[in-house]
Formats: sequence, C-alpha cells, structure tokens
Amino acid sequence: MARDKSPIVKQSRREGYALAPKAQKVMAKKTGIPGQHSDMRVRGGSLYLTQLREKQKVRRLYGLLEKQFAKLMKEATRAEGLTGENLLQFLERRADNVVYRAGFATTRRAARQLVSHGHFILNGRRIDIPSIRLNPGDVLEVRPKSQKSEYFKNLDQIIGAAGQNSVSWLKADGKKMKIEITGLPKREEAEAGINEQLIVEYYSR
Repeated sequence: MARDKSPIVKQSRREGYALAPKAQKVMAKKTGIPGQHSDMRVRGGSLYLTQLREKQKVRRLYGLLEKQFAKLMKEATRAEGLTGENLLQFLERRADNVVYRAGFATTRRAARQLVSHGHFILNGRRIDIPSIRLNPGDVLEVRPKSQKSEYFKNLDQIIGAAGQNSVSWLKADGKKMKIEITGLPKREEAEAGINEQLIVEYYSR
C-alpha cells in the first residue's frame, strides 16, 4: 500500500499548519517554509496557489495520496449536498480517522498503522484497509488476539494521552476496546482551520 513517508513536521511547516501534535512544538520555534532558501519564498500569492495549498494541507492532514484524494473529491461531487462538506464527512468516516478520533491512537499515522496491521474487526470481520468508510450502526473492535498486546493493555493511558475532543457521531469504550458509529460527522466537528470551499474551487478549474 502506497503512502507518504515524508516527515510530518516538514509537511506541517510547508503548509503552515500543524498536521500532528508534535509539529506544534517545532513550528513554535521555526517559522517559514523548510529549505535552505525558505526566507526567499512567499507563502501568499495567487488564488490558485491558495487553493492548492489548502488542498495539500487537507490531503496531508488525513494522510491521502493525490490519486486517492482526487477520487474522493469526485465522489463528493456526485453525492447529494454540499461538495466540500461531503468531502470532509468522507474523510472523517475513514477507519483510520475513526480510530484516531476515538483516542485509540495519538496521531492519524499511528491509527493508520494499527488498522493496516489488522488489529481491528469491523462488524465481526477483520479489516486491514485504513480507507474503509464506516456507517452509522457499524462497530469497530480490537480483535481478541491484539487485545493481549502491550499496546492495547495500556489503551486507557493512550486515550488519555491522545486527548481528542469527543465527537457526537461515535461512542468509544476503552475498557471493551470498542467503537460504535452512532451518526454522521457534523461540519463543525471536522478539523479547525479548514476552508473546504477553496478545495472545491481548485478541482472546479
């Protein structure tokens, strides 16, 4: 499975947005775009550049490659409702993001690794595809064999360290190691600082 392995802090500095908790500390000390001549490059510019950077920011935030993101955007365009909100909802409902939102991992990258290594079962079936989209009524559980691992034995501590804000559309139980999808993500529950309209405009060119 292809994935972007470039340093998350470097990506964060490029987008001017903390894509992971550890990036916040670095960005507080280092400003500007990474690179030897970062001070010579201007972050502003044309409307196209603004749209591009917003698309890149969200794509990297949720850990998708360009082809995956473009495909998801096409699906969001065809679906009923506002395209931008559809896109964010689809992103939020990915299995790896659900694991992250539930606090079972401190970052989306860590959550993606947990899913891809087959530590979860969805509605009774083992899964290893992070992009699987969950629906209301779905139940995601840590599989019995994985519950015995040191990682999941310390799940309560991990959930505390993750410090995720609770969202209305899922219910997480750290003791039972279970996540229930109770509804659909609301626009205001997506990551702060996202302007999805810029992404819609980028793909509407």
